[in-house]
Amino acid sequence: MQTFTLVFIIALTLTTLLRYWLALRHIRHIRAHRDSVPADFSASISLESHHKAADYSIAKTRLGNLNILVEVALLLAFTLGGGIEALNTLWQNLLGPGLWQGTALILSVFALSALIEIPLGLYRAFGIDARFGFNKMTVALFFADLAKQVLLGALLGIPLVLGVLWLMAQMGEYWWFYVWGAWMAFNLLVLTVYPTFIAPLFNKFTPLDDSALKGRIEQLMDKCGFKAQGFYVMDGSRRSTHGNAYFTGFGKSKRIVFFDTLLARLGHDEIIAVLAHELGHFKHRHIAKRTALMAAMSLAGLWLLGWLMDKAWFYHGLGVATQSTAAGLLLFLLAMPVFTFLLQPLMSFYSRLNEFEADGYAAKNASAQDLVRALVKLYNDNAATLTPDPLHSAFYDSHPPAAIRIAHLQGSSGNI
Repeated sequence: MQTFTLVFIIALTLTTLLRYWLALRHIRHIRAHRDSVPADFSASISLESHHKAADYSIAKTRLGNLNILVEVALLLAFTLGGGIEALNTLWQNLLGPGLWQGTALILSVFALSALIEIPLGLYRAFGIDARFGFNKMTVALFFADLAKQVLLGALLGIPLVLGVLWLMAQMGEYWWFYVWGAWMAFNLLVLTVYPTFIAPLFNKFTPLDDSALKGRIEQLMDKCGFKAQGFYVMDGSRRSTHGNAYFTGFGKSKRIVFFDTLLARLGHDEIIAVLAHELGHFKHRHIAKRTALMAAMSLAGLWLLGWLMDKAWFYHGLGVATQSTAAGLLLFLLAMPVFTFLLQPLMSFYSRLNEFEADGYAAKNASAQDLVRALVKLYNDNAATLTPDPLHSAFYDSHPPAAIRIAHLQGSSGNI
């Protein structure tokens, strides 16, 4: 057995065991607190709702454990099991060596992975979410969405992969820098066109017609010095009862989107507080900072790939005998998460700091009390557990746990 093969197997084993251990901790912690609502929520969350949130979180975590097994099996099948090598030979026989062969290799691996994960998606929607009263999607809509995703993936993915492989082959020693530039340009392009061309493929967006709410939103926007193309309502209830609100777009294409489920559940004061929180992300330049961070990480990753690309042990250690730019890129994308999982708490910690900053901005420009009431309703309606395991949360949660977040808001405005 090659040294890198052994390193890969050890890293994969440790990462998989850690992910399972975190999931088991999470389930045990939720069960241990299932029969009592946390004191800070006892007046607003019923024991029945608390039970539902606990059971929903446990069900999702168990499905996540199954997903881990599927991911590990696929990774081993594609690498040490010879899957990539077999697909590489197949496409070379059909298309001959070149850009199209490399593109077919990469896209076929991701297509097979997506195909195998369809049953998990079906169970998530029509098993777990339906059991807990969240799913509103029909089977026909599920597969219609899937067909659109496949078509969109092909329209965007084929030119992207072709362009990346061409740059890797033609730009010499520093190809990784040119690929990084192309990747960043692609992401900015998608961010720009998403609101007007991509999102409407999946949901209907209508201008907000509540004149009273629209007037209050415009006042808040003026106060915060923010401009958007418009305010829209998305038919989120077509697929789920979960509620949300978000900003999307880039530059002049920015728009504010409210789920219809959120508008139906929250009062105007609470909606304004939620919107102020989202404005806080823009005011603190969180999106720009995250984009810069991801750009730096992408550049570092591509530099590392550039160093690995001509190392025979990298290919052979992962079950690929035939070296190529496409195989090297594919192996890197598949194997890198195994070695970077321990960095995940750092990213989650950074994200939670951003959420605290946005909450603070909302408290100053709207109302901490209204934001607390909105969050409690959203936690209740979405059956989000109020008692996550702290270590599991540190790895996976981009938002602070409910109790910590609300205590932070209460501290920013005195006793609520």
